[in-house]
Amino acid sequence: MTTASGDVWLDRHEDRIEIRTKSYGMSVAADGRTARVFAPGAGPDADGRGAQVAVLQLFGALDALDGPDETVEAAPPVLLRQHPYPVIEAERRSTRWERAAVRIECRPEAVELSWSVRGSGALGEVHLLAGRSVLPGGGGYLPSGSSFRTLFSPNPGDPRRLVRAAGESAVVGVVGDAGPGRGHWFFTPASLCLALTTAPAVEDPAQPVPEGWWTLAVDAPVSDMTFTQLAYMPADGGFALRLDYEGHTRVDGEFRTPTVVFTPGSRDPYEALRRYRALLVSRGTVPAAPRPRCPDWWSAPMFCGWGAQNHEGRVTGRAAQALAGQAEYDRYLEHLADQGLEPGTIVIDDKWQLRYGTCEPDPAKWPDLRGWIGARRERGQRVLLWWPAWLWEGLADELCVRNPEGVPVALDPGNPAARKALEDGVERMLGDGPGDLGADGLKIDFTARTPSGAALTHHGPRWGIALLHQLLSTVYDAAKRVKPDALVITHTPHPAFADVTDMVRLNDMLRLDDPVPDAPIVPQMRHRAAVVAAACPDLLVDTDDWCVPDREQWREYLAAKPGLGVPALYYSTHLDRTGEPLGPEDYAAVRSAWRAWDERRRVDA
Repeated sequence: MTTASGDVWLDRHEDRIEIRTKSYGMSVAADGRTARVFAPGAGPDADGRGAQVAVLQLFGALDALDGPDETVEAAPPVLLRQHPYPVIEAERRSTRWERAAVRIECRPEAVELSWSVRGSGALGEVHLLAGRSVLPGGGGYLPSGSSFRTLFSPNPGDPRRLVRAAGESAVVGVVGDAGPGRGHWFFTPASLCLALTTAPAVEDPAQPVPEGWWTLAVDAPVSDMTFTQLAYMPADGGFALRLDYEGHTRVDGEFRTPTVVFTPGSRDPYEALRRYRALLVSRGTVPAAPRPRCPDWWSAPMFCGWGAQNHEGRVTGRAAQALAGQAEYDRYLEHLADQGLEPGTIVIDDKWQLRYGTCEPDPAKWPDLRGWIGARRERGQRVLLWWPAWLWEGLADELCVRNPEGVPVALDPGNPAARKALEDGVERMLGDGPGDLGADGLKIDFTARTPSGAALTHHGPRWGIALLHQLLSTVYDAAKRVKPDALVITHTPHPAFADVTDMVRLNDMLRLDDPVPDAPIVPQMRHRAAVVAAACPDLLVDTDDWCVPDREQWREYLAAKPGLGVPALYYSTHLDRTGEPLGPEDYAAVRSAWRAWDERRRVDA
């Protein structure tokens, strides 16, 4: 029997429930274990179906720290509701939970799945579109199957590549560093939205493929993202998704996972990201209102001294952090001024502080930082201070997330006293009162150092992505209270983080700890800028400038920057990686890029 609900057609068969829309087809098996998904077929009244793209494993596995979640029995699917679109639920009997089920919402444009359990326990790893079976004849870990060949992640990894094979892993979250398998720290977090296609790998994801792209996305309010990362785990001919809760989310009663939204029909992955943001906005998951007009000075070309510090450090043998002082910055800026380059915004980078956590300037480096900032203001320039998220140096251990030995690993924004310390630090950096520094904003770094580990202790219910948002929200709100036009820069291009940042930094061009770190930088930075524009269209882009492989590529990127965002300059006299000196042609190229950006700003205004 065929029934219709709007743009969704449902057929009941003895061995399956068949769903067809203009966008996809789906067949839910009568045993409640799997659902087959098809590309669009010949139409709602035709017998044929499009090509199969995936076999979704419906069990799920919500593991607790005290034991895995295995399925011992699966019930047939039940149609809970047919209007305005079908909703199907399939229960299963779990070794860990009192009750467990999957819900499938068959919307006209997408399939949405979520998993629920009832009971008590601390969540560890939560496996979606995969499960563990102890059923006769089919035991073990069961991932989903797919025909996908190419995977796109909005979280940059290897700078050489913009896409990867569907048989490779991908991670989107708030944890990463230079270690093997952890080099996904450029955006923390990016959108929880992966794109896949049955087409073979393409070099430029902006070029449409005839097969189109499907998206696997996670929909949840940021306060419910109490996991550190979303992991795409490839399998032989298939995949699974995993959310890492690490024991910091307690289930007492009913719990439902974030929703996995499986959507066909995107022209390219950047369109998929735009549709993902639109979905979140439409459901009130992320802020919808556009920002008020930005102060003009936010868009002025920037100078950050990190590249110059690194060059001087290589020449002198000193640590780059030791060169974030007034004498050095005066020298860098005076040399640029001699070349006709006066940036509108200056970023004082790592480490101007005496101690990271207290936000007090190092008096040996900055005998009068407040006076220096005031003097730059008189010249029409603004000053941002580099601030490292999570670092607690100089603050009490009691304000920190700690390991079982009581050793601090990160500042704890769940602790009200730690939040007060954050607010006091922001006021110290940005305030205009006695003893304050009077800076104009913050460049926030190191968000990939979000604490991770089941054995850690902290205050409050938030963890992972939600805990980072709480940290940034505390800092951002304090900055706006102290100075309403303060500029806050992060590298967090997830739509849910648009309310805690004003500008998204594209971050470092290379992973210098890779065995062979050099890579073409312009395609990578264009890609990152496109990711930011799709996910957070109301935010400005900081184009960054570190670390370039050589002068030729640096010049190429200079020319590209006005089309991507606010030009940032990190060098004064030399490039740091190669030691190449900057000559008249180089300074002329910077002036040309800044003029081009100013012209674009005038046109956009």
